[in-house]
Order: sequence, then C-alpha cells, then structure tokens
Amino acid sequence: MSILYVVATPIGNLEDITFRAVETLKKVEYIACEDTRETKKLLTHLGISGKKLIPYHEHNEQKSAQKIIELLEETDVALVSDAGTPCISDPGYRVVKLAVQNNIRVVPIPGAFAGAVALSASGLPSDKFLFVGFLDKKESKKRKELEKYKNIGYTFIVYESPKRVMKTLELYAEVLPESDTVVAKELTKIHERFIYGKPKEIIEFFKENPDILKGEFVILCHPEEKKEVSQKEIEEKIIELKQKGLTKKEITKEISKDFDIPKNKAYKLVLELLD
Repeated sequence: MSILYVVATPIGNLEDITFRAVETLKKVEYIACEDTRETKKLLTHLGISGKKLIPYHEHNEQKSAQKIIELLEETDVALVSDAGTPCISDPGYRVVKLAVQNNIRVVPIPGAFAGAVALSASGLPSDKFLFVGFLDKKESKKRKELEKYKNIGYTFIVYESPKRVMKTLELYAEVLPESDTVVAKELTKIHERFIYGKPKEIIEFFKENPDILKGEFVILCHPEEKKEVSQKEIEEKIIELKQKGLTKKEITKEISKDFDIPKNKAYKLVLELLD
C-alpha cells in the first residue's frame, strides 16, 4: 500500500531538518509542495535531485489534491510546505483528509513548528497553550477574537505578517494591556530576535527600531490573571457612578466593562441597588 508522507521542513535555518525527513525525500519519486521554487532550494541544499514536484497551494488545492490521491494509488508521495509542518497554517489539510477517506496510509515525519519553537524560548507558561495561527485580517473581527482569548488563562500563539504586526499589537495594547507578551521574528535565521514586555512596550521598541519590522512574526501572549472582585467593590462603584450623575444605562455599561461581567448581570445589580 502506498504512503502519503507529511514531511516537516526547516522554518529558517536549513540545517534544522531530521535525518528521517531527508531519507524520506530521497526515496520518494513525487513531492507535493507549496512552492516548487522553495522546495528546489531545500533539495539542492540536501543534495537531492531528480524528483518530480507537484505544485500544491491554496489556489489549486482541490485539483491538485485529487491528482495526488491518484498518484498514491501507484506510489508513495511526500507532502511538504515552504517551511515547517504541512497543514499547520499551511496547505495540506485537504489532501490528508482525502487520503484518510480513501484508506491511504498517512505517515507524519515530524520536525519544526514555529509556534512551539517560539514558545520554548518565550519564558511564558507552556504547560497548557492555544495555537491560534493567523487572526482574521479585518480589524473588527480580530478584536473580537482577542476579546475571546483574553480570559482563557493560558498562553496563546498567533502568526502575523510584517505588514500587519504593528496594527495587531495595537489591538493587543487595547484588549490585553497588562498581559505578558513576546514577539519572535525570523525564527532560526540570522536575524532571529525575541522582544519581551507588555504590548505597549513592544510597540515602542518597534517604533524606535523600524528597520527590524521584516520577516515573519510569532506573537505569544499570556493574559493577565483575572482578579476576583467582591460584591462590595461592585456596589461601591455603582454608588460612586450614581453620585456622578450617570444614568442606570450608563452605570451598567461602566460596571460591565470595568469588572468584565455580562451586561444583563450588571444591569440586574444596578437595579437591585438603586431601585
């Protein structure tokens, strides 16, 4: 029975590839790749030649996936991405799913994963973490996503491009201002860099060093611990806002925001105290 090998490749430094990955790329005839030019560079570095490369990327996934499945009826195929592990924020999911549906054996050849590499050197809690990948490109949706993650209580990992990293960090500064944050850039490459601090501190660093806003970025964030708030604190705040002349609706909005509680619950507390 033929095998689909899911082969992890280096995320930067070409030396970061396993012996098993090299042997797999040597023995297969066909390699499905995200960008044939990138894969050729890697194969040349490894001294591997004579391979048939099949372009497989987000624009031709459906058609190429079917072609790969047809090839797998006759021979083994290796699936690679430009960098790192296929299917992790990279193409590959559809061909792997089709292979499973067609009872074709899928064998992972492990290696680099940028999220884990960044986490290992971040100094942030790593016993439990969430890999998010790329956030939505629209600012409104991106903000909602960050709002969702701010109370998870453990580190979450995001990928970002150099064009959007500053805008994204500005949202972190608004939604997660006191959270411990680390930005890793150009992992395993010559210009690898880790920047540690609160979101605003990291933003200031990049403003002072705009020349390093290049390459791919990994943003790691451990949300600030949610403080337990007593009923007395909430009641005192409600009375304080009432004395300032705010309406019940305005007080509800402030209480919900300040203490991070649902608006319906905040409104109920306001009514109970002021009615």
